[in-house]
Amino acid sequence: MAELPLPAHFDPSRVGEVWRVPYEDRARDAPVWADEHGIVPAAEDSLRICLLAVDVQNTFCIPDFELFVAGRSGTGAVDDNRRLCQFVYRNLGEITQIFPSLDTHHTMQVFHAIWLVDEQGNHPAPFTLISAEDVTAGRWRLNSAVARALGIDVDYAERHLAYYTRRLAEGGKYDLTIWPYHAMLGGIGHALVSAVEEAVFFHGVARYSNPEFQVKGDNPLTEHYSMLGPEVTEGPDGDRLARKNTGLIEKLLTFDAIVVAGQAKSHCLAWTIDDLLKDEQVRERLAERTFLLEDCTSPVVVPGVVDYTDEADAAFERYAAAGMHVVRSTDPIPSWPGLSSRVAAEQT
Repeated sequence: MAELPLPAHFDPSRVGEVWRVPYEDRARDAPVWADEHGIVPAAEDSLRICLLAVDVQNTFCIPDFELFVAGRSGTGAVDDNRRLCQFVYRNLGEITQIFPSLDTHHTMQVFHAIWLVDEQGNHPAPFTLISAEDVTAGRWRLNSAVARALGIDVDYAERHLAYYTRRLAEGGKYDLTIWPYHAMLGGIGHALVSAVEEAVFFHGVARYSNPEFQVKGDNPLTEHYSMLGPEVTEGPDGDRLARKNTGLIEKLLTFDAIVVAGQAKSHCLAWTIDDLLKDEQVRERLAERTFLLEDCTSPVVVPGVVDYTDEADAAFERYAAAGMHVVRSTDPIPSWPGLSSRVAAEQT
């Protein structure tokens, strides 16, 4: 299918703003658009392509929100989402289904400042890194009031904090990071970026395709960067905290191509890909059909505090070496490695 024009309602200048999506207008426009351009229902797709839209939420993507992913350019996530919307609209007839993830948090979680105190009762500042040694030495300890508020045994919560920071260290990623309060359930930061939400809604109506939202991150005892599972799945007593999202993996295996975009390149998107690669059988089946939109994602950069650009770039090199394809949103889908022959076969 030829690349489509952008619909008249899309205003690229508003991607960095928050506004109400006019659902009724888009619901009327979408069928007309589909009919005008010969777009058929997604159920008729013989070449099935899905889009994983990782945490494309206001909290990460709108300037002045809690964890705006600016990248080194300073406008990273806004530019990424402008290109992502254009990608969805121009390839509306080829994207079978969209899977948006929603990072979802409450006040009292292990990575928020309220969870920890020092000897004077002070909470750590945002972006403080808490190592296992910090906990063992007592530099940071459990705020017992939080455990009681959540109905968690204080002794268990103290042991969990020590165990959890050790497990993170053993995993070789990062120490426990104290994040600013963000993606709070019920808050405006939790919502999808308005322009992206509109594109997802328009796609769903035009193609009779139900977007499957993946809610993650609301467990108080573990972090959940990846769409596919939490960082730590068991507590100090071998108790189950959370499970891997095997249902999503099974669904991904039904698609011919998995397109990945979203935020942040250094964290939630990267760790989603890492989880795809962990299981050898899943890796063998999904790596070659995974396409990373390199111009629709940016790393976490807080000037003078943290800059994960190099780590994110190294991760993408590792993914390419594992057989995944790094592409740009402007590259025509029929020319993507491994898909060109399939597309040609469908057209003959």
